[in-house]
Amino acid sequence: MFRTALRNVLAHKARLLMTAFAVMLGVTFVSGSLVYGDSAHRAATARATDGYERIAVSVFPDDSRGPGAPPRGGRTPPGVTPPGGAPGPGGGGGAAAATGRVDGFAAVADRDGRLLGHGPSHKGANFAPGAHGTDPAYRFTRGSGPTRDDAIALDETTAAKGGYRVGDTVRVGTNQGAASYTLSGTFRTDGTARPAGGSLTLFTDATAQRLFLRPGRYAKADLTAAPGTDVRDLLGRVESALPPGTGAATGAQLARIQANLATNDSDTMSQILVGFAAVALFTATFLISNTFTMLVSRRTRELALMRAVGATRRQVRRVLLTESLLVGALASAAGLATGTGVAALLGTVFAADDAPAAPLVLTPGTVLTSLLVGTVLPMVAAWIPIRRAMAIPPVAALGASEPAQPPRTGSLRTGLCAALLLAGVGAAAYGALSPGRDPRTVIGVGAALALTGAIGLIPLLARPFTALVRPLLTRLHPVHGTLAARNTVRDPRRTGATAAALAIALTLASGLSVLGASAARYLDRATTHDFTADYLVKPAEGGMRMTPDTAAPLKRLPGVRSSPLDQSTGYRLGGVPSVLTGVDPATIGGLLRYDVVEGSLDSLAEGRIAVADFKAGPAGWHVGQTLPLERQDGARGSVTIGAVYRADEQSNLLPSITAPGSLVARYDPAPSTAGVLVDTPGGAGRASLGEVTRALGDNPALAVLDQAGIRARDSGDIGEQLNVFYALLSMALAIAALGIANTLAMSVLERHKEIGTLRALGVDRSGVSRMIRLEALLLGGLGATIGTALGVFLGWALGRTLQESVAGYALVLPWGRLAVGVLIALVGALLASVWPARRAARTDIAAATAVQ
Repeated sequence: MFRTALRNVLAHKARLLMTAFAVMLGVTFVSGSLVYGDSAHRAATARATDGYERIAVSVFPDDSRGPGAPPRGGRTPPGVTPPGGAPGPGGGGGAAAATGRVDGFAAVADRDGRLLGHGPSHKGANFAPGAHGTDPAYRFTRGSGPTRDDAIALDETTAAKGGYRVGDTVRVGTNQGAASYTLSGTFRTDGTARPAGGSLTLFTDATAQRLFLRPGRYAKADLTAAPGTDVRDLLGRVESALPPGTGAATGAQLARIQANLATNDSDTMSQILVGFAAVALFTATFLISNTFTMLVSRRTRELALMRAVGATRRQVRRVLLTESLLVGALASAAGLATGTGVAALLGTVFAADDAPAAPLVLTPGTVLTSLLVGTVLPMVAAWIPIRRAMAIPPVAALGASEPAQPPRTGSLRTGLCAALLLAGVGAAAYGALSPGRDPRTVIGVGAALALTGAIGLIPLLARPFTALVRPLLTRLHPVHGTLAARNTVRDPRRTGATAAALAIALTLASGLSVLGASAARYLDRATTHDFTADYLVKPAEGGMRMTPDTAAPLKRLPGVRSSPLDQSTGYRLGGVPSVLTGVDPATIGGLLRYDVVEGSLDSLAEGRIAVADFKAGPAGWHVGQTLPLERQDGARGSVTIGAVYRADEQSNLLPSITAPGSLVARYDPAPSTAGVLVDTPGGAGRASLGEVTRALGDNPALAVLDQAGIRARDSGDIGEQLNVFYALLSMALAIAALGIANTLAMSVLERHKEIGTLRALGVDRSGVSRMIRLEALLLGGLGATIGTALGVFLGWALGRTLQESVAGYALVLPWGRLAVGVLIALVGALLASVWPARRAARTDIAAATAVQ
């Protein structure tokens, strides 16, 4: 039986090539996802732990969260005592050297004043030279470390981006403002110092302490062990000498903590990739099953002859399963190889532009998983067509002049699929419209049921869909359109299986489009609807902590109105946990759009507060009510409500409680400024933008945003994420297009005599090609229509669950994006028909019509 299966595979290489290619694509996605995930995990771990091998013990302020954690409430951390050259804190033995470290936020400007780098990873630190004048954490490639307070050093990637050379003047912004420094050198460093994609600026000890902590204090002290000293013994001696409020840990312990923190993003991305790999495999299953159905149908006589000469059903079934096993094994090996290449490509796409190349990690588990998936999947997909073929009696199969036509879709299957579709739609609608504890789970189950039922009903839907678009085809090409329509519904099961793969991909793509467009529209409205000022000053890409002093220079600009948004936390107002936002009562009404429903915003000038309706309603507050105020630090008082206004709970601008700045300052001397609203006499423009930027000290750590900038900043990430998902879904679309090509190619083989007869009756080669292309369009249109309709419904259902918690969220149908998805499906179907159409057009008339 094995020799027979091997001979059949070698004798019919072309007909199994597309099946093998489909398996290879699925395995490529699986193996690529696994290899990328393992490689990214190891690279993130290596980068995060790089450099900790130099540290024996690290001493840091103990706030139960470890070194490097942001201070609670944004306050300046207390720091640790300086090592002062003594071997360890308190002069304990066993430490060869102790190095004080201090770091904080520092943003570097390019020559045009724009921020260099991306993300919240703009970091400043101290240059701590040892006895030989070098700092082991940094390897200088040009110049040297800063030795004067007006000098800095930059990592070589940031210096190259800004076009800076040693001796140039560089503008750097910190929480203390912006200043210009002389570049003393460029360096390379390890993963403990600078996250990928950001920047690192080195200052002298005194400057770093002044900017990031306080004079004479360090954020931590790193100790190296003397030769022959056990690290655990050193840790014990250090801990025994530590003052209260200080902790210690070994470098190995810190490395493990950093490794766990660093791998979260890579693990999330690998999980997303595995999810899309599952979609690709599910899509490939339809192609493989459809291909084996057509292959088994064409070999009906051959299989019947094998049984007539003595082979049992089990033996024939074993031959066919062995063929699928051989095809799957070869495709799995090829898919594993190409998946490793895809993983390398993914590593390049998702890596930061200045991150070192990560080595590929191919584990035994990845190899075993890929081979098992690639070999088991074809066998499972081939089981149903093989079982169906074995049910045909040998005598009936040998007597058929043409392969037996597949049976019509049975009423039992139709009823079951219709029930699944109705149940799925009902479950999704129930989850969307009825509040529950976990509506998204209900919708997810409903989506799975609905998609399964829709796939099973595609054969039944093929006929009415074809009848619907047939007039258009016949208007364009009367003869060829009629032939294409008839050929499409000739085998409903084959048509359904071919269109199902495309429907799955379009369901996901259109559902993501609806969710993305709705979320983007909501964020756009929530961000800019209430914004009536010209500019909003925000920290540039996170990291900097703004204070009320940040807006002080704007008060000196003639004709400029401004108001900070000073957030102060830790309040209980009338027993309800609350956040107060301090504003300028004289200007805030012209900078934000307050839809006051009760009272007046002018009451802010009288020392009263204004409360959002989503805060006042549940608490039962009303205008004129005086509420007791209590803060975590023990401060107590009372406030009176002067106005209630409508607001979106998710708004990035309108606060839940608006208070006069003087009231907030009474209870909190150091609130955190979330932003500064600015209105200029001439309106938003280049001149006013430059004036505001200069007034803020040309600080690259501050972003001055107009309405378009706010929109791009708050909703731009959604578009980027959707583009990544669309790119991943392209694999499923490629498999679906391959399925169309495979179906048409096998159909051309089955209709060899029919096509030859058409050619003999006068249909030219271009007419035959046109007929095949129209069939491809019908298949693509069927899958795209069903997938788009189902995707829009599921996108609505998932979005509907957000309306309970996100006021103002509404369904948005991105007609352009949906049309592009359908267009891509149709173009893919046309491209998939090129080879089958060309093969059909080259049919030899004499040979085809002579077939018996």
